[in-house]
Amino acid sequence: MATTVRRALLTLPAAPLGPENPLPALGTLDETHTIDEPEGESATAAMPRDMARQIGYEPLRTLLPVRILDGYGRERRETDVEAVVIENDHLRATVLPGLGGRVHSLLHKPSGRELVYRNPVLQPACFALNGAWFSGGIEWNIGATGHTTLSCAPLHAALVPAPDGGQMLRLWEWERLRDLPFQVDLWLPDDSEFLYVGVRIRNPHERAAPVYWWSNIAVEEGEHTRVLAPAEEAWHFGYERSLRRVPVPEHRGADRTYPLRGEFPADYFYEVPDGARRWIASLDAGGEGLVQTSTDLLRGRKLFVWGAGRGGRRWQRWLTEPDTPGYAEIQAGLARTQLEHVRLEGGEEFSWLEAYGPLAADAGAVHGADWDAARAEVADRLEAALPRAAVDAAYEAWL
Repeated sequence: MATTVRRALLTLPAAPLGPENPLPALGTLDETHTIDEPEGESATAAMPRDMARQIGYEPLRTLLPVRILDGYGRERRETDVEAVVIENDHLRATVLPGLGGRVHSLLHKPSGRELVYRNPVLQPACFALNGAWFSGGIEWNIGATGHTTLSCAPLHAALVPAPDGGQMLRLWEWERLRDLPFQVDLWLPDDSEFLYVGVRIRNPHERAAPVYWWSNIAVEEGEHTRVLAPAEEAWHFGYERSLRRVPVPEHRGADRTYPLRGEFPADYFYEVPDGARRWIASLDAGGEGLVQTSTDLLRGRKLFVWGAGRGGRRWQRWLTEPDTPGYAEIQAGLARTQLEHVRLEGGEEFSWLEAYGPLAADAGAVHGADWDAARAEVADRLEAALPRAAVDAAYEAWL
């Protein structure tokens, strides 16, 4: 079938967001992603120079002029949610323009497999910079370190011509914390197994501006789920206000590429070598799952885990229905880590292309003890399914 783009209504159990808090956000920010410097030591001395510089560059000082969203509850009722469905023979992507442009579902039609973690409910919790946020799907985080203030906000949406002559969904808004406009274009070529996403952030001012972007993909986690990326090292942030360079996959006696093999919440920001193709994949026991790749500007890749301990499991239950599978997050960003902001000169823009789709690899290689062989297997299967040159060409056509 030719690609179709249509409006739809989803009916989901949802807790109401409630009104914006009428009081201005004058409180100080208690940002978790900061680094404590031990007495007499520099926390950034061992970091690459660009990373150290960007960690100290223009951290967010205030939420103004954004309002706080803290009026939500936990009493859910069946609610109609407006959606846009992009579909061809291979994929069906369901996007929620009224909720930050979240990709709520990415279904691989031939297998019936949901490629992302599809939360069966909409349950806000206080995780966004300004409060209300919900888990699941693919979200677009812009502004400053954390979940965007637009997590539960409507974006402008329109159908515009796609590079291949079809239609694509364009989402756009003016991000108020950094005073920058951005757009997210989503399209699905007729016979493609990959959803393309073009992102552009502009700086219309004469002054430079700090930019933060992380595409956040929730994926189901199980005992045999493994997350793979083209890296031998990662920057580990364990919510103890420290950032350490650690080996991949083994760290402190466990293979941390399996999300459930750690007890506590943690971030692993992968150190992807310069020149290497940018990708990250989450694959199950059979070697099947989701892969995300991009043009080179989107350099960072990350795994977030809630951990297998009581605290992480409790948060997972709080964000959804009982007996719902847990999830991890695989992410892609403009910098190595989420502690950084990237300088965008006045009058300039950042733009890149992302692609999301299914991947099937040899399970023995994916889950084998040889990390180099596991990465090579995924990289080879990705290149066969979607060559790096094809992503670059799609980006040039979109520009």
